[in-house]
Parts: sequence; C-alpha cells; structure tokens
Amino acid sequence: MDWQRWHDRYDAPESPLAWRLRAVQDRIGAALDTAPPGPLRVISLCAGQGRDLLGVLPTHPRREDVRARLVELDPANVVEARRTATALGLPGVEAVAADAGLLDHCADLVPADLVLLCRVFGNITAEDIERTVEACTRLCARVIWTRHRKAPDQVPRICGLFERWGFVREWTTPAVHVQSVTVHRFTATPAPLRPGTRVFDFVGYDRLPA
Repeated sequence: MDWQRWHDRYDAPESPLAWRLRAVQDRIGAALDTAPPGPLRVISLCAGQGRDLLGVLPTHPRREDVRARLVELDPANVVEARRTATALGLPGVEAVAADAGLLDHCADLVPADLVLLCRVFGNITAEDIERTVEACTRLCARVIWTRHRKAPDQVPRICGLFERWGFVREWTTPAVHVQSVTVHRFTATPAPLRPGTRVFDFVGYDRLPA
C-alpha cells in the first residue's frame, strides 16, 4: 500500500473519506471550543499527513495553546505533515516518524486533552482494538476515532468497549454513512502510562482477514 497516494482520496470532495475528514475536523474544532483555558495537548496516532488537525488549527482561536504530536510510520507522510505545519505557522505541531503502536512516543504528552485515532481501527486486529481502547484510559480526556461500517459493522462493538472502560459517547455519525466518526469522553482520572506499552501492530486494511 502506498500510504502517501492513499491520501489523494481526501481530495475527491464527494468521496466517503473526504466526508469523514470534514466530520473529524468539525469534531476537533468542537473539542477545542469546549476545552478549558490554558495549554492543550493533542496526540494523533497513525496521523498520516495530519490533515485532520492541520485543517483546523490555522484558523482556530486556540491554535497558540495547542501542543500536538503526530505519530506516523510512513516517512513520506511525516515529511508532508512537517511541511504543512511549517507552512501554516504552527510550531506547536510536531510530526515524528515512529511506530504509533508503541505509546512511549507520546509519553510526555499524557494525559492529553485529545487523542485522534482516525486511521487505526480499520487497520488492526480485533484483539489490538481492545488493547487500544483500554490504553485510552491512560492517554486522554477525549478521543475521536473512526472506523468504516462495512460488514461486519464493528462500530457498535467498539463503542461498547469504550463505554465498558468508563467513556461516555458524546457524538457519533448516523449509521447510514459507510465511514463512521465517534467522540468518547473519559469520565475518570487517567491512570499512569506504563513504559514500553505496545497496544497494536499496524496490519493494513488490505491485509486484514475479512
């Protein structure tokens, strides 16, 4: 899979992925709107080119408050994210080339105000989804995540996992859309992150079993 060319799908305005990107950006803006005053920490795992966050921050009134880390394994996408952040004048946004499944890469930013899991759950195994959801209790106050609704639709199961771990569902897209965006808020105090915590191996949707 060429994960740099994969992002071209966002450029087709009527595509499901372009619709999903707009929905994610709307939810990021809403999360920043309601965040408490002061510094804000944001983590994006499997961040790709960072289009979700980088499409919101330039015009958002909280842009100067945000310190963000975009963790992405594909080096070409990391270069593109860095280029975009620099061009937009966002020194608080850092893109790192690293394995997002190993949480040590964001240990200094947890607990974060917001975690983005926008290219994760459709590309990892069911067991790793469970581990990732549990890890969110150590990562953040709020998480925005995505997953397609192709059969078998896993969105209800993933919502149930979050809610079992003490998250409250704040928002989700209607089930008529093939691409789903959901926001969950953690209702307890995040536990400390254990060093060396690995929660998933990125498999890729093209290699996952049906």
